[in-house]
Amino acid sequence: MLSQVKALWTVVQARWEQLHQRPEAGYSTETVLVTALLVVAALAVIAIVVAKVTEKANGITM
Repeated sequence: MLSQVKALWTVVQARWEQLHQRPEAGYSTETVLVTALLVVAALAVIAIVVAKVTEKANGITM
């Protein structure tokens, strides 16, 4: 997962540089940045849910 976040961060940085080079492309770059942030937030939520479910499953005694 860490490599995916690094790859995503690299894409975001590249898009940010494009925004500075071509200000007229701001809307599409802004959309990409917001989408990337939403993806990162979704990954964090999924990781938290998986950790909690795994913790509960390990707590079951038979």
